[in-house]
Amino acid sequence: MNLEEASQICLKTQGSPFLSREATTSSLLPVGVAFLLWRDDVNEATSVIEKFKPSAVWLYAPHELNEYETWSKKIRSVSPDTQIWIQIGTVLEAETLSQSSEKPDVIVVQGAESGGHGRVEDGLGLITLFPEVADTLAESGIALVAAGGIADGRGVAAALSLGASGVAMGTRFLASKEARIDQGYQNAVIAATNGAVSTTRTLLYNHLRGEYGWPKPYSPRMIINKTFKDHQAGKPFGELKEMYDEAVQAGDSGWGQQGRRATYAGAAIGLVHGVKSASDIVHDIRREALAKIQSLQTGGL
Repeated sequence: MNLEEASQICLKTQGSPFLSREATTSSLLPVGVAFLLWRDDVNEATSVIEKFKPSAVWLYAPHELNEYETWSKKIRSVSPDTQIWIQIGTVLEAETLSQSSEKPDVIVVQGAESGGHGRVEDGLGLITLFPEVADTLAESGIALVAAGGIADGRGVAAALSLGASGVAMGTRFLASKEARIDQGYQNAVIAATNGAVSTTRTLLYNHLRGEYGWPKPYSPRMIINKTFKDHQAGKPFGELKEMYDEAVQAGDSGWGQQGRRATYAGAAIGLVHGVKSASDIVHDIRREALAKIQSLQTGGL
């Protein structure tokens, strides 16, 4: 979905009970937009933000940490009420942002369990990383959102207990009715279990898809399939590329652990059991999280 389409949808849903009063009365477009700093052009991005004025801008993956300050300053110059969210995966990044002249409104703390592109060598699990980041930023006034390995209400309750103001989930929403992915991709996410052994971080699939340029610290977590196993067995890249391209042409059968296509997903795939609407996912997880918190308050386990 592009911002023009999102803008039209929001106009049609003015007054909807599913939108908060703030969303219907604010001059900001009630959506967020994300940019990869290593790839996207700051001037083009600023032009888009000035036109649509989204509620939040999510920034990630620069070549150098000082790029966050440059982007933040330019964004705020054209849309001062737009919140700036920055995703990090290390304590060092948190320390650097806390000393910036353009502090973000929100820092998303991404644990190593996450899907998509995360820290490949210096990442930590969320339950270890988040508390240290929270301690580091305790006096900063920056809100913290937890991400990575959260796919149900238990994970939300755990994140809140660590001090998170909220959570960000990716893999769980791959199995939503609104997800704009191939059916084979969605089936692969639902079928996979035991993320510790069924997923791995590798740039192999990026390269097979012709995608290069990610900064050195980042590598995506993928569901392991025949492509990766053949790579480990020593099959040449050229042969892997030929078979990968054939799998792309094969449609849904090209996905899954017996397939070959790139399937980005987090380590929490074993907690994703079926497809629901995005709204049902949110409501069910919120209900489960509240029940877990109440259980702990009354001495339950």
